[in-house]
Amino acid sequence: MAVHPASSPDTRLSILQVIVAAGQEADFLHLTHDFEALLTRKQYGRVEVVRNEAEPLCFYVVRYWASAGAARACDADLEAQALTLRLYSLGQVAHVVNSARPPDGRRLLLNDERTNIEIDRRSGYDRRVRNVGRAEGERRSGQDRRIGPRRLRARAGEVDLIAAARRAREFAEAPFSNVKVGAAIEAIDGAVITGCNVENASYGLTICAERVAIFKALSEGQRAFTRLAIVGGGGAPIPPCGACRQILWEFGGDLEILLANAAGDLVEWRLKNLLPLPFDARLL
Repeated sequence: MAVHPASSPDTRLSILQVIVAAGQEADFLHLTHDFEALLTRKQYGRVEVVRNEAEPLCFYVVRYWASAGAARACDADLEAQALTLRLYSLGQVAHVVNSARPPDGRRLLLNDERTNIEIDRRSGYDRRVRNVGRAEGERRSGQDRRIGPRRLRARAGEVDLIAAARRAREFAEAPFSNVKVGAAIEAIDGAVITGCNVENASYGLTICAERVAIFKALSEGQRAFTRLAIVGGGGAPIPPCGACRQILWEFGGDLEILLANAAGDLVEWRLKNLLPLPFDARLL
């Protein structure tokens, strides 16, 4: 498919590489048609889809924005966000070009590394709690070699949210309940934002890890999310409280929820199952 030149100096271009999951090609093409209709209807720009002939399930979604302002407006558009969330459920998505945003070194690092939560090469929480060193002369096995975030991100699109939430849990302030909780939420661009619970002597002012994480994400400009991980102590995995479920639904929709504890137990839920009859803007 030919790529047409920009129509004006203010036009911006963005390109997504999408590796569609097997059996999802028809849904993907239908979705791109819906997105093209949205951009045309709201005068944000136009879309072209190019298939990689060498890899039949690999597509390039080329979006020509009418202007940088149109790109920003589309990014904040709830209808566009819903379509974007559907896209991320159909395959692996990577930003190849995004000239609609000004250069931002921090954002470029996030896009490249997926998350910059851990700055050293140790495995973080587990390594500080117990000795995981090798006996003298013992060789490191291929399975456990450098098990930190660099290795966990070896496959495109993969982020270890549980590890991020576990590290966030270390910073929890829980002097009254002694229940420390960490949370990590993943945005649709792959950025990971974390939070921990912070208690207060005036108990009503206490805030949960889940709300800290999503409020931080919102304050950093994120508006669409895919997954949330919550890590508690050594007992049963801790689900979000009612207030957190409402906030998560309001800003994240039907998120995938990962519940884990310090022992490594893991339970997976959809938010619609944790909050089966939500109150939201549709009822106003």
